[in-house]
Amino acid sequence: MKNQNERHEKLQTVFRRMFSLQEDVASHEEIRDRLLSGGKVTGTNMCVLICAMVIASVGLNVSSTAVIIGAMLISPLMGSIIAMAYGLVSNDFPLWRNHAVGFAMQILISLATSTIYFLLSPLKTATPELLARTSPTFFDVIIATAGGVAGIIGQTRSGKYNSIIPGVAIATALMPPICTCGYSIANGNWKMLGGAAYLFIVNAYFIFLASAIILSVLKTPKVRELTEKEWKKLRFRMVRNTLIVLIPSIVLGYFMLQG
Repeated sequence: MKNQNERHEKLQTVFRRMFSLQEDVASHEEIRDRLLSGGKVTGTNMCVLICAMVIASVGLNVSSTAVIIGAMLISPLMGSIIAMAYGLVSNDFPLWRNHAVGFAMQILISLATSTIYFLLSPLKTATPELLARTSPTFFDVIIATAGGVAGIIGQTRSGKYNSIIPGVAIATALMPPICTCGYSIANGNWKMLGGAAYLFIVNAYFIFLASAIILSVLKTPKVRELTEKEWKKLRFRMVRNTLIVLIPSIVLGYFMLQG
């Protein structure tokens, strides 16, 4: 019995080490600097974002998967989402607001760029790549959540975070839905606009939520401690927002599976 308990404890220790996020984690100072620098909205980032939007729009317009993937690899959108998650978890709400405003500006610039492109493009037919971004389901929630977890884990590792981010950028697909929104506006297709906008919200929100959860697990230092009332209010808002974003995807997924 004693040997069996010892083997059980050793097995538990092995599994804890295998799945521990603390093994090669970077220092809190390094994580903060890395995440906040990645979320800065600068002139360079805006120029890269516009280029990425043009590339993605062309790829969707001619139904080229390779071109779309190239655009997702150079897009800086994910950095702002992760920086917002850091601001929330560290209870630094002015920081969260600053990055939220920056993210909103990135969305507006992206939407304007894609809309202008599709207004000027002679190709007006909705390609399969465009149509694929108009019917989000619960499967997209799973992809965005898993991508967000992988992305923030990669960003918080000591000295080796870059290798994961390109794959996460491709998997979570933040760029194509915005481009599809631009196509929809340019061509007056409001039903397509609703589906594409919802897909972008699903991807962005669940990357944000997954990042916030992992940063909480890593015990990110707080700027200040919340009162019990503030914590309950924040928790209620997070649960409410998650349900608002999640429920439509479950309904759409159900109808898709039904045929």
